[in-house]
Amino acid sequence: MSSVFERMRQVRNGSASASSLPPGEFEDSFARVEMLAKALDSAIRIPGTNVVMGIDAVLGLVPVIGDAISAMIASYIIWEARRLGAPRWLIARMAMNTTLDTIVGSIPVVGDVFDVAYKSNLKNVALLKRHAEKNGARYGRRTIETTYSVVG
Repeated sequence: MSSVFERMRQVRNGSASASSLPPGEFEDSFARVEMLAKALDSAIRIPGTNVVMGIDAVLGLVPVIGDAISAMIASYIIWEARRLGAPRWLIARMAMNTTLDTIVGSIPVVGDVFDVAYKSNLKNVALLKRHAEKNGARYGRRTIETTYSVVG
């Protein structure tokens, strides 16, 4: 039985596809990144408003280190997408979303507002979802069911 690392290497090198993952692993992995994206971008509703924010915005209040920590956590979503066999162009687009969030988010005051408004992690999950739905056979399924929708 090959290890998880061996399967990741096979998917990355093209000798295996995401559909060769053990049954249920794609769904489990997607559920993890979806939950993380919600926590980072929309975990908290500000009372009396329609404004939602997440851990990313709270971490952004800590100068420099907060945005770096947020970027490291967000990079897990990108890593997981790559592990699932997402193509390089999709990984690059997800990385650009996270980089933009990190760079603009590190600007004092303006960055804090940007962190609340720009939901890069939810956008990344939506990109992965859209790609998986269009390429369902590659992932061994037709669609991914989610409990929310993201306007991208």
